[in-house]
Amino acid sequence: MGKIRIMIFELSSLLQNVPQGQLFVLTDTNSAEHCLPLFAESIGETPYHLLTIEEGEKNKNLASVQLVWDFLLQHCATREAVLINLGGGMITDLGGFAAATYMRGIRFVNIPTTLLAMVDASSGGKTGFDYQGVKNVIGAFTQPMATLIDPIFLRTLPARELLNGFAEMLKHALIASQEEWVKLLQLAEEEPSQEQFVAVLSEWELLRNSIAIKEQVVAEDPLEAGKRKILNFGHTIGHAIESAALENIELGIKNFELSPSHGYCVLWGMVAEVYLSMVHAGCPREVLQQLTQVMLQYYGRPECNCKQREQLIEWMIHDKKNTQSSCSIQINFTLINDVGKPIINQFLPLSAIHEAIEYLFSI
Repeated sequence: MGKIRIMIFELSSLLQNVPQGQLFVLTDTNSAEHCLPLFAESIGETPYHLLTIEEGEKNKNLASVQLVWDFLLQHCATREAVLINLGGGMITDLGGFAAATYMRGIRFVNIPTTLLAMVDASSGGKTGFDYQGVKNVIGAFTQPMATLIDPIFLRTLPARELLNGFAEMLKHALIASQEEWVKLLQLAEEEPSQEQFVAVLSEWELLRNSIAIKEQVVAEDPLEAGKRKILNFGHTIGHAIESAALENIELGIKNFELSPSHGYCVLWGMVAEVYLSMVHAGCPREVLQQLTQVMLQYYGRPECNCKQREQLIEWMIHDKKNTQSSCSIQINFTLINDVGKPIINQFLPLSAIHEAIEYLFSI
């Protein structure tokens, strides 16, 4: 498994044996503006080829993967090449897949520049892209050569992006650690400013602990045969919200009020799935109340009309985590008995899911 290394200054030693002309960097327009200068300082005089693609989840598609393949081919990348993915989860997912498939696989390094990518997308070996409107439906398990994390990039983020990552940190705590859950709730209750939030994360304890939770799960189950499914908590409904929002944006439908931001969608998905956990798995009501309060305080209420709520069910039926056919009337969830006590492969009927969605959108 690709080792997570702390601080970007390790990059030079990591790349010292890369052949001349075989270092490539993939980034997006946002990271190019805010993070590429910091990266350039760390790499010094080492030459590299740069490809910048358009930012945003809507560009996490086959066309962007083809751009990376073309970029590597045009610059004569060999199997000795190394691709550095500098950006958020879209870049690390897409760049990882392009590297995994170019010449049957070249090495790649992830340098996540968002909190969401630091605690989730850049580690674990999942690569891929969205296809036919379905999130991450095409992909592969391929570990990076290394993942380099530097909290300095957190200073470049707006509050919304910090909240995107905070949602995944909340998820890690809910599935693994009562202690971390309490710490994160305390942080939320303090209502930190953006500067204070960055300062806390830059001290490493919360960030390191969240990363460690995912790394331990992935180490035990790298190909998601069993335990790794606990990381899907909040994602069955969350991915449905995200996919439906993206589709409606692409179709130019303006009255779909859901944000397509991954962390926000996962947070909303977790609220609905904690509700399911309370009703069907004995999770204490207090956990639902605590998470709902965090949602109202930081993420806001999602809005969705009745027709669009039916859309969410359709997206869940086609979720890649389901093992039954699309004709099935039950959908696979990861739930929790309590904080730190996840249970996988919980198949629930559509009536239960409708009830959870109603709770989410009626808060």
